[in-house]
Amino acid sequence: MFRFAHIYYFYLIALIPFFAALLVLFLLWKRRTLAKYGDWHVIRQLMPDYSVRKFILKYFLLMGVLASLIVALANPQTGSKLEKVKRKGIDLMICLDVSNSMMAQDIKPNRLERAKQSIIQLIDNLEGDRLGIIIFAGKAYTQLPITTDYAAAKMFTSSINTGIVPTQGTAIAEALEVAANGFGESKHNKAIVVITDGEDHEGEVLDKADAINKKNITIYTIGMGLPEGSPIPVYNGNIQTGYRKDREGQTIMSKLDETLLQRLASIGKGMYVRATVSETGLNKIFNDISKIEKSEIEEKQFSDYEDRFQYFVALALFLLILDLFVFERKTIWMRRFKPFDIK
Repeated sequence: MFRFAHIYYFYLIALIPFFAALLVLFLLWKRRTLAKYGDWHVIRQLMPDYSVRKFILKYFLLMGVLASLIVALANPQTGSKLEKVKRKGIDLMICLDVSNSMMAQDIKPNRLERAKQSIIQLIDNLEGDRLGIIIFAGKAYTQLPITTDYAAAKMFTSSINTGIVPTQGTAIAEALEVAANGFGESKHNKAIVVITDGEDHEGEVLDKADAINKKNITIYTIGMGLPEGSPIPVYNGNIQTGYRKDREGQTIMSKLDETLLQRLASIGKGMYVRATVSETGLNKIFNDISKIEKSEIEEKQFSDYEDRFQYFVALALFLLILDLFVFERKTIWMRRFKPFDIK
């Protein structure tokens, strides 16, 4: 297995196009400056030993040195020891509603952002459990297949927004089906957490929940929003321009459908919690999930890695030494052999 220990050093790659721009500006400035003294072609004849191509070659060598050092700082590593790791946990799928109604601001900063913050907090508390994330609106999709890579789970959670699913709606039934299928052939204890405002527009959700619970999958629900409802903001870029309206021009109020979510949790033998301004309820549900008997999960993973940065340091040193032996002046042998002349 191959990996980089410090991938954030790759941000330094941005220096390469920056230096390339500086090189272009320098060459243009140099040509304009020399042109003040006469015709450019005449001036070139007065400098027969100067080679622009070798000057550019020296630039590419130095950029190679920089790129090699950046890779060395990122510290490429190869896995050298593979072993089986046993841990205890359950399989957990989170189904997150990303429909436009989740942008309502009755829970600050809005329902979706508050849910994402709580999911990240939940991930920080996981130990040995496998986690998957399903997003849904009018359709349901797997955002993150079930995994124990918590860093990836937090990264994928942070990237979720309402534009990630093009079809609007609240297809809870489809989300449940995608989540249940996402467990695969796992024999571990399983649970699904549905985070939504409950405004299901597709139907059949209760029948789907009953079928899933018969597979020994517990279903929990979290209601995002307040029963009295809240308008759905409309944005132009990052600027709010108003609220969504219906065909009659009336402001649409997104109300929490607690009845549906309570029945869904009851059929799924789980728990329903309504989010408040202070918390989403994930902690309460996680405490209940923690009581589920954890199964032993066996995985194969690399436990030891060997550093390979020294190869790139050596490459940088070689290119730097090579640069010292490349002069901007034309060499005698290049003048003799015209086919290989570097001007």
